Amino acid sequence: MKVNGVEHASARGPRRLLSDHLRHDLGLTGTHVGCEHGVCGCCTVLLDGAPVRSCLMLAVQAEGHNITTIEGLTRDGQALHPVQQAFHECHGLQCGFCTPGFVMSVVGLLAQHPNPTAQQIEEGIAGNLCRCTGYASIRRAVKRAAELSPSPRSGERRAEGET
Repeated sequence: MKVNGVEHASARGPRRLLSDHLRHDLGLTGTHVGCEHGVCGCCTVLLDGAPVRSCLMLAVQAEGHNITTIEGLTRDGQALHPVQQAFHECHGLQCGFCTPGFVMSVVGLLAQHPNPTAQQIEEGIAGNLCRCTGYASIRRAVKRAAELSPSPRSGERRAEGET
């Protein structure tokens, strides 16, 4: 499987969860494991660009696919990804445990809906739980991330307020 653009060997055994493979075999500990039942969303990664719960998926199911983890959004020394920047600017995190899952879900949401409506934002983050915030800052961060993200038409970042 390809993780963050790098080919990796198969998981250790056919029953290894993708979350365990990422964390323990590949050392990508930004993928957090919370409930281990797919409810909290902390383990969300992108599978071919779509958000998935890595605690509900066997690593062998990801073979032949592209996986992106929170570590793959930016490289060392680069600017933050627009979604990460928006979470920072809008204080869309507190303890940070749920943040990687939220960020990955929002990256997937904005790929599908570059200028999401309030309802699309609600649906896009509905699968992620945060025990610290009231979600208002997270919603603001999603809106800000849409502003900061490259326009699907031009590849350039949208100007403030542009839709």
